[in-house]
Amino acid sequence: MKNVIAILVFAFGAIFFGNAQDTMKDKDVQTISLEQTPGEFTQKHITVSEGTYIFDIANNGVGHDVGFVLVKKGQDISKAENHIQTAYVTQPVKTGASQTSKPTTLEKGEYVYFCPLNPTATDNTLVVK
Repeated sequence: MKNVIAILVFAFGAIFFGNAQDTMKDKDVQTISLEQTPGEFTQKHITVSEGTYIFDIANNGVGHDVGFVLVKKGQDISKAENHIQTAYVTQPVKTGASQTSKPTTLEKGEYVYFCPLNPTATDNTLVVK
């Protein structure tokens, strides 16, 4: 009987500790909200600190689906292997809606972002200090 109680206590402790860790992780993740309009992002230059971010991409009147690509500055943006794939939105963003990316850890440096579906400039800059 003691073994059963010990196992139950251990199991509940593990569940509680795991949930507490997940909650702590969520608090460490911040959101960067970006809006796309026809042909451009409304935010062209952003500066943030190192950390983990979710990108929230809004489609404001573009008239078709949009997406989001993030690349370390200086890399060839046309090559998918250079894209930071966790920063992709989880599905195309319909007009009037928004979608988020997966959590993406950003280290110090400069990044460029653009939309592959809405011909936006490729010199939008995200600086991580």
